[in-house]
Amino acid sequence: MSLYLPCDSLARAVGADAVASALASPDLQRTSSRGLYWLEPLLEVDTPQGRIGFGPLTASDVPSVLDALQGDPSSHPLALGLVEEMPYLKSQQRLLFARAGITRPLSLDDYRAHGGFEGLTRAVTIGGDETATAVFDSGLRGRGGAAFPAGIKWRTVRATEAAQKYIVCNADEGDSGTFADRMLMEGDPFLLIEGMAIAGITVGASYGYIYVRSEYPQAVATLNEALEIARTNGYLGANVGGSGLAFDMEVRVGAGAYICGEETALLDSLEGKRGIVRAKPPIPALKGLFGLPTLVHNVLTLASVPLILAKGAQFYRDYGMGRSLGTMPFQLAGNIRRGGLVERAFGLTLRELVEDYGGGTASGRPLKAAQVGGPLGAWVPPSQFDTPLDYEAFAGIGAMLGHGGVVVADDSLDMAHMARFAMQFCAEESCGKCTPCRIGSTRGVEVIDRLLAAPDQNGRDEQVIILKDLCDTLQYGSLCALGGMVSFPVASALKYFPADFGLQSSEADQ
Repeated sequence: MSLYLPCDSLARAVGADAVASALASPDLQRTSSRGLYWLEPLLEVDTPQGRIGFGPLTASDVPSVLDALQGDPSSHPLALGLVEEMPYLKSQQRLLFARAGITRPLSLDDYRAHGGFEGLTRAVTIGGDETATAVFDSGLRGRGGAAFPAGIKWRTVRATEAAQKYIVCNADEGDSGTFADRMLMEGDPFLLIEGMAIAGITVGASYGYIYVRSEYPQAVATLNEALEIARTNGYLGANVGGSGLAFDMEVRVGAGAYICGEETALLDSLEGKRGIVRAKPPIPALKGLFGLPTLVHNVLTLASVPLILAKGAQFYRDYGMGRSLGTMPFQLAGNIRRGGLVERAFGLTLRELVEDYGGGTASGRPLKAAQVGGPLGAWVPPSQFDTPLDYEAFAGIGAMLGHGGVVVADDSLDMAHMARFAMQFCAEESCGKCTPCRIGSTRGVEVIDRLLAAPDQNGRDEQVIILKDLCDTLQYGSLCALGGMVSFPVASALKYFPADFGLQSSEADQ
């Protein structure tokens, strides 16, 4: 009887290693996580009908689970039935996370048995021009937040003449409520390696870097081991996948600066400098790492490439809506009953995500808002929860999808304090290069403090005017998105939750 238990760092944080020790079974395999995080540690057991699940387990539950497996497993109070028939999982459209919870992270045999390296083989067969065209035709857009068409970047770097080019993976996943990059790097590292290898041989880059945040030690260790395995088996090195082309890469660990999630600050950090945002142009595709053409993508973007090559651009385009094509791994966190990863095609609504998948708040109190897109994302009130999860639709309501993180809050959250936190966060994380971000965010904290301390309506009205002007200055005058987007959480909190600031609606909307 085969047993499966995740080795994902979140599962381990809530006791998966203790459960594994209690099982003490030679038939136990440590796999990636399904992303059903409210059920971790989640034990799966092979049966003739498929894998059945038990969770969330503690080590003390193990004897009773083993006893139940000798008779009627469904009689156990933690029995979940067939895992893949669970509505949360069954209704998803998993392309990027198709192997999640199924394969062992460092098993090359598992990876290849589930379609691994088919994309690289196809890329080698059709050559660089057709590969770049496939990425362009797929409609893939950057999953790091900016949503820039990936194919344009690939064609630009490929067409630029240089003796050396680079591939850089931005794995500095620092947004609140996000964990998809970590899940993929820990659970399916060969997928990222394959995507980067395809990118390298396509655009003519011979070396790559994965820039991982220091808070992800397990991802760093897993990637380093996976790189050695890939190198030994000919997927990296002098002759990538039999292509006759060279590509290799390494992992670099960041030092905890949020600003290094911005691509040019990340490049400075890779060069050994302090992470400071660069003015553009020149764009990194023309003059990036060490002044050479560089293709910069985040983890989910690069990891989407193997499937596009293996299944074809049209297969990928069949998912999504409008210009937002393919799937997005949305991440549910915060005050949420069923937190975890939900991969669906663009177009489902925020209400479906938060209420149908997430089950509402963990506290049981009414929903107040969801912050979508990280600490610089807008607070979206329930009245706008029927907005489709689509880049353009969210831009239309003054919000953004970003990296797909959704942090849910109930009616006890004070939005004035969250607006202040956004300004304080920007002040602390600013690289200091541009005046609006460096000084404006500090002034923003002061203005909100004065607004909250104002003794009368006239005083509050005056501070609201100053705060709105300051938000405009930050949005349109900052060099990068850190200062440019801090106005999103502030302005949305002010607009939709004026009472938290001691305001009447008319004051907030003026």
